[in-house]
Amino acid sequence: MRTDTYIPRRLDDRWKIGFWDIDVAAPVLISALLGYLSGTKFSFALCLVAGIAVSRWVSRTKSDKHPAFAIHWLWWHLPVTPLTALTATPPSHIRRMVG
Repeated sequence: MRTDTYIPRRLDDRWKIGFWDIDVAAPVLISALLGYLSGTKFSFALCLVAGIAVSRWVSRTKSDKHPAFAIHWLWWHLPVTPLTALTATPPSHIRRMVG
């Protein structure tokens, strides 16, 4: 019985678009979409430059930090909604835990 079984070596890799992490590439893609929807070349270029600037800021902010730094930052700074609320953790406005 001879089978070629593929065994993945890295199960917990972050999502990527090309060579970039999803949280670094998302601002550029979203701003390019918004610039395209605006309908003029100037606004497309302006939105693209703004997206690249935000993407560079995100990549510099998360460098030398935990790989899920962007998700943690969003958890602490976005308001609690039914989509972002977790049942096993305390709300993000509670900063101290006793115990």
